Amino acid sequence: MPVQIGATAANFADPTSLLSDCHRRIEVFLKVLQGVAKVAGRPLTDEARQSLDAALRYFREAAPKHTADEEESLFPRLRRIEDSNVAAVFSGLEPLEEDHRRVAPLHARVETLGQQWLTMGSLTLSEVEEFRTLVAELAVTYGEHIHVEDSVVFPLAAKVLSSDEKVAIGKEMAGRRNVRPSVHE
Repeated sequence: MPVQIGATAANFADPTSLLSDCHRRIEVFLKVLQGVAKVAGRPLTDEARQSLDAALRYFREAAPKHTADEEESLFPRLRRIEDSNVAAVFSGLEPLEEDHRRVAPLHARVETLGQQWLTMGSLTLSEVEEFRTLVAELAVTYGEHIHVEDSVVFPLAAKVLSSDEKVAIGKEMAGRRNVRPSVHE
């Protein structure tokens, strides 16, 4: 079953494209958080409330699966490949994993503040500033992180991973989402 992310449908047979499509979704929900951060301090409109709730849910539920896809499925396989191009990229994997660890507490705090805003209808002035700062930091970190993965890591992985490795990664990704890939994937 193809997973619809953004305007394209990627499937588990092409895990690096699916990971890149996940980046498009991350970018969309980051823009939602940035837009909502601009109106922080004011009461939420129904549309802003729904948008904030959707973005928080995405980063709470779906984004950790994407991180696991990279750290548990893709990166370990890349580390095992003996190739000079992969070795050069391998040195860049640790900072990417560090990004995952660095954004976790930022997301936790955005979740707390966002839920408070949804529940209580407002944030204090200091909480508004904190929310805006956290969202801005997330946007910068993800921007750099996504650029490296989309322009370097994923294209290389698509070239050097065997068909069997791609199938295994796709199955692991599907398993994290409780989805069975179709026979054609």
